[in-house]
Amino acid sequence: MTTVFERMGVPIDLGERRFLHPGPRRWLRASAWMVVLVVVTALIGYGVVIFAEKLLDPWGGPGKLVASVIGAAVTLALYAALVRLAEGRKADEIALHAAIPGILAGLAIGAAVFATVMIVLIGSGLYDFTWRGPASAWTSVSLSVQSGVIEEVIARGVLMRLTWRAFGPWAAFIVSAAVFGGGHFGNPNASAWAAVCIAVEAGLLLCAFYALTGRLWVSIGLHAGWNFTQGYLFGAAVSGTDFGGALATSTARAGLPAWLTGGAFGPEASLPALVICTSVGLVTTWMAWKAGRFAKATPVQARTA
Repeated sequence: MTTVFERMGVPIDLGERRFLHPGPRRWLRASAWMVVLVVVTALIGYGVVIFAEKLLDPWGGPGKLVASVIGAAVTLALYAALVRLAEGRKADEIALHAAIPGILAGLAIGAAVFATVMIVLIGSGLYDFTWRGPASAWTSVSLSVQSGVIEEVIARGVLMRLTWRAFGPWAAFIVSAAVFGGGHFGNPNASAWAAVCIAVEAGLLLCAFYALTGRLWVSIGLHAGWNFTQGYLFGAAVSGTDFGGALATSTARAGLPAWLTGGAFGPEASLPALVICTSVGLVTTWMAWKAGRFAKATPVQARTA
């Protein structure tokens, strides 16, 4: 039985024109373009967020959210413009007509997956849970928007896609996931174990949905929903960071090994999260394989710019 994602998804458009045209050393051209895109997108995307936050600081929480939305919008527009300029194509991976259904599906999946992780952690006695009641969600929503959009454009839209263009799908999964995990190594309370967990469980899952759908929207929604559920609904540390106000507080039981609970880094570095999220990622990867996405991840013949 085919899934909605299989029916509505498209193969990833890896880029076939201009700077990525077929010919000698395309792997080198794709690699060089990948570095340029990562640097430019990260510097401008996060730079806009920082500037907008300072400008809108008097607005408090709502100002932070507006700044994140502006940064996300600039990142998407910049990515689309650079892809059009250097690759001679529309960035179908962020096609607007697929945005709302993709983001909503991703939010639901991210919330469901990480709620399952938290229920297992709390239900097994590995975490203490305390209900706190209504709390401001401005910070959590703004950080979720930032991480969902900017990180996914960089990690999947740039790193995964262009590594796939240069070296194939398995290298793309490995590089995108490894860089994504390594990028969290500098977070508060991070460890090698935590970075490996992020790379394997989250990196695989987010890559798999991009491969399955050919769009970034589900991965964007999933990333944002994951972080919001973890940080706001359950009040747990998100990759070692505090997401601000929360409805509850969830903390690892003292005296238990960090590899089991995630310790101060948070639930993402726990064994249950590694098992649950990796399992969902493997199933989704299999779905992408079954749908022929790995064989067809090249532009449709003469896809017009």
